[in-house]
Amino acid sequence: MSYKNFTVETDADGLALVTWDMPEKSMNVFTMEVMDELDAIIDQVVADAAIKGVVFTSGKSSFSGGADLTMLKAMFTMIEEEKVKDPANATKKLFDAAGRMTWLYRKLETCGKPWVAAINGTCMGGATELSMACHARVASNSKSVKIGLPEVKVGIFPGAGGTQRLPRLINTQDALQIMTTGSDLSASRAKALGLVSEVVEPENLVAAAKELLKKGVDAVQPWDKKGFKAPGGAIWSPNGIQLFSAANAILRRETNMNYPGALAILKCVYEGLQVPIDTGLRIEQRYFTHVLSTTQAFSMIRSLFVSMQELGKGARRPAGIAPTKFKKVGIVGAGFMGAGIAYVTAKAGIPVVLIDRDQAAADKGKSYSEDLVKAGISKGKTTKEQGEALLNLITATPDYSALEGADLVIEAVFEDRGIKKTVTEQIEAVIPETTIFASNTSTLPITGLAENSKRPNQFIGVHFFSPVDKMMLVEVILGEKTEDKAIAVALDYVAAIKKTPIVVNDTRGFYVNRCVFRYMNESYDMLQEGVPAIMIENAAKFAGMPVGPLALNDEVAIDLSYKILKAQIADLGEHTVEKHHMAIVDKMVNELGRLGRKNQKGFYDYPPKPAKKSLWPGLKDLFPQKKAEEVDFEELKQRFLVTIALEAARTMEEGIVTDPREADVGSILGFGFAPWTGGAISYIDGMGVKAFVALAEALAAKYGAHFKPTPLLLDMAAKGETFYGRFDPYRVANAA
Repeated sequence: MSYKNFTVETDADGLALVTWDMPEKSMNVFTMEVMDELDAIIDQVVADAAIKGVVFTSGKSSFSGGADLTMLKAMFTMIEEEKVKDPANATKKLFDAAGRMTWLYRKLETCGKPWVAAINGTCMGGATELSMACHARVASNSKSVKIGLPEVKVGIFPGAGGTQRLPRLINTQDALQIMTTGSDLSASRAKALGLVSEVVEPENLVAAAKELLKKGVDAVQPWDKKGFKAPGGAIWSPNGIQLFSAANAILRRETNMNYPGALAILKCVYEGLQVPIDTGLRIEQRYFTHVLSTTQAFSMIRSLFVSMQELGKGARRPAGIAPTKFKKVGIVGAGFMGAGIAYVTAKAGIPVVLIDRDQAAADKGKSYSEDLVKAGISKGKTTKEQGEALLNLITATPDYSALEGADLVIEAVFEDRGIKKTVTEQIEAVIPETTIFASNTSTLPITGLAENSKRPNQFIGVHFFSPVDKMMLVEVILGEKTEDKAIAVALDYVAAIKKTPIVVNDTRGFYVNRCVFRYMNESYDMLQEGVPAIMIENAAKFAGMPVGPLALNDEVAIDLSYKILKAQIADLGEHTVEKHHMAIVDKMVNELGRLGRKNQKGFYDYPPKPAKKSLWPGLKDLFPQKKAEEVDFEELKQRFLVTIALEAARTMEEGIVTDPREADVGSILGFGFAPWTGGAISYIDGMGVKAFVALAEALAAKYGAHFKPTPLLLDMAAKGETFYGRFDPYRVANAA
């Protein structure tokens, strides 16, 4: 038989090599077609008496990335359509769809013939679950091998047998940690845990798998044999009781119970290990169906899986412009941001010219990359040779003429219009007409900066976030005269350095920082009201934010907040800044000298390590304090999420952000907006615009006009619309 996505070759020893190699795909992914073909292959293996065993491997450099984006989109579309057409049957259809992969893998492992998975490169999600259904696993010792079950990161959990097989293969505690964190394993770590049988050289991978079959691999899984005991012991043993008591506490601490998928993992393992595997798989299927039905899962998968992939692949890139292959990128300004941009550019294999006012300053900027390379070598993440090759791509110099021939130049100097004007003129004196000019500014409008350029049509903003090597988001900001060529080059560059772009129109603070300022401003309001600082920080974390607003303000620097407020007053007038907001930062900076982490004192105190930071006790003396019982903690949580979501809605109403995918992805990647919501716009859509408007109006009545819903929100509530309906990005794309 022949297959589109697989080849099946049987050797003289009766060992079948099943190679998964999807045409026109850079990585193997699960689709309905793939599962149908795998189903047929299992039947072929069973029917062919000449086949004694199977090696399952990939014909690509990686094993598989898991489920296909389009398959997940189709499943959610089916759910929504079925809810409208036949609500009673919707859950049954979802239950059957959720179990397709589960029972296919069960068919594989009970087919009567042994299967060995030969794992090369990335092996994630459903692919890891497939490998666990095989009767043994062999992995390459290549550093590219990563084995994991990352589903919890997008709101679901390993629902194709992962919660049942992993704790039957390895220690229960390790299994829970792998699944609830979504962390991946190297081949050696997987072998140490007992997940992988052997680790071999890449060129010996298939041969080693076949040799394993020749020596004898039991075609009956351990959990299908009488008397099987899980490696971690019984659930009701003293160790089991202690483990699950601790696991529940840790889950509550780490997730604040915002993630149904994470909780379902504990439930599946706890209940599943007490019953036979088939019953355990049915339990998992039921929980998976429930989690897939939640707003959290729908929104997280849409934003963190579907939208991120679409944006990363150039969903907003103008059509008809040839892709840019970068021969040289120039970066002017070798401070913390410029140095970070130089590192990620060189890491992508692109030659970099890093310029500053003198050689010492430029060299200092390059030393940032040197330190990161040293750290990478010490941790085994890179080799000395790879590190040297990266550093050789960075030329540190004060000579602007070195920018000649650059495809893109990024200005990353201080947030000062005068300095940026001077630097722009110096750059444009040496670069060719074809070079695109980008400014890495965090707040200054691009249109105004482009006035310093002789070719504003080729001027664009690229706003990185700190630290550049870790933060995955880049805001691409369009000035009034920015043309498609500049947009295309900027997006090509972001793709080359493997980050996720959002495209926004010009305004003060752009998109992310406008939302961040709302978050910090709400904490100023709470301080003035006398809410204890610890309740402010904890409310934000319980709402799902990764860091409290006061801690975030310290990281940003309180004196920077002061400068931004001063600049806003100068440009837009005093009425645009709340007096008590300015009073708080003014007192912290100018009277108390508390600038944030940069000088070891801000809203927090930063004692020498290993001591941890703690909230500054003097905060309670700034305003009369309320007693904890006088504060509505749930309302504090709502205030943080609603004020940010309102600002996200304003940016869409103003046309700053035009695609809800970008508003959602930008809010999560830019400042960690409660990922369980799917992002700031999905937070509104998830509860329903009408319900959000009612909540915002209730908060406005108590806490001020900044909570009043915008005209757009009121109109959408009246019409029963959603953001993803009114601003449907796919309708816009199809129309184009």
